[in-house]
Amino acid sequence: MIAFHPNYVHPLPENHRFPMDKYDLLPKQLIHEGTALLADFFEPAPLLESDLLAVHCSTYWNRLKNLELTPREQRVSGFMHSGELISREITIMEGTRRAAEIALETKLGFNIAGGTHHAFYDRGEGFCLLNDQVIAAKWLLNNDCVKKILIVDLDVHQGNGTASLLKDEERVFTFSMHGKNNYPLQKEESNLDLPLKDGITDKEYIYLLELQLEKILLNFQPEFLFYQCGVDILATDKLGKLAISKNGCHRRDEIVFQVAKELACPIVCCMGGGYSPQINDIVEAHANTFRIGLSMLN
Repeated sequence: MIAFHPNYVHPLPENHRFPMDKYDLLPKQLIHEGTALLADFFEPAPLLESDLLAVHCSTYWNRLKNLELTPREQRVSGFMHSGELISREITIMEGTRRAAEIALETKLGFNIAGGTHHAFYDRGEGFCLLNDQVIAAKWLLNNDCVKKILIVDLDVHQGNGTASLLKDEERVFTFSMHGKNNYPLQKEESNLDLPLKDGITDKEYIYLLELQLEKILLNFQPEFLFYQCGVDILATDKLGKLAISKNGCHRRDEIVFQVAKELACPIVCCMGGGYSPQINDIVEAHANTFRIGLSMLN
């Protein structure tokens, strides 16, 4: 039920790769401690082009896969492009789509990567070239698997690409709770946005999260839930501006999984960001999400 990417290609220069080590370390930690078995992991194939084009512009995709984007466009996306990078990206997209397919049967799916919520219809931004949760959501809707989907985005950065791609899609409710002064500077409009002040701590964060979810569920009853569970909300994160502890992050995950459990609603979790200076802080916070999900929904 967990998408793993064993041939993950680090697209960043050597001196910027440190946070990306989590993609290799996290599955090893989960298996080592017995939270997951090797048999729980699957290696995704590349996404079908038809599923990609249900969300993204064909001109953009053709230019992307043929490495025709300008140097400026590549800088905006965050990566210098290569064939390996594009292959990695479409495999991550399939990881989330396949996790959604699995969750229809098991109620739970994870992608060790994913959470590429800054990708727009015709461009990439913020280290996101294609939008995995939107692709998976559209696949579910287009195949009549579900009728209503909730995307809960609790990464420290607003899910601007997700909001833009789904602005006219009434069957999907987008909720982003993020740092007001974090990237992106120009925010998009989700169905519900909650910008948070710098330095917010656990008690207020948890109160606001529970309040917003309660409001959403009064008027929107999802049949499927996507969770963008970035751990860049931690006080230790070097890119985030919030001050959430590991315990607060743990409680955040419990709340989201409890919503899925009470609704008997399948849920797919994608890792999103995490940039604390100590890699063990990142891995432990991400591992907590898997531990909670597997314990509550199995």
